[in-house]
Amino acid sequence: MCPGAVPTRFNVDGDPLQPCSTTLSTGYQRDGHCTVVPGDHGAHHLCAELSQEFLEFSCEQGNDLVTPRPELDFPGLNPGDRWCLCVASWIEAHEAGVAPPVVLDATNETVSDAIDRETLDVHAVGD
Repeated sequence: MCPGAVPTRFNVDGDPLQPCSTTLSTGYQRDGHCTVVPGDHGAHHLCAELSQEFLEFSCEQGNDLVTPRPELDFPGLNPGDRWCLCVASWIEAHEAGVAPPVVLDATNETVSDAIDRETLDVHAVGD
């Protein structure tokens, strides 16, 4: 992102990006949004509704999202929580058959560069 550029705050539908969570401080900036910001090398841009299968898979891959880490202001996550995931982590889980559902209105438009719309729609959270 160029200096002075405005962070990407639109969702995959081109509408204003909605909060991924209002109860958990998710997103790279911990403001509840999956916003693209400088320094977020993990690309925490995809809002997912976490499943038990995904949390177990993530832990097996070395990314424990369940255990609270107070020193990092991380509460630990549970099935049903909504969280801004790294795009690569969601893709890895998708390839393993355990991708959690995607919250489209809270998923950053940049995710479309890595995941096709049909795949996002198939995995969209039902309204």
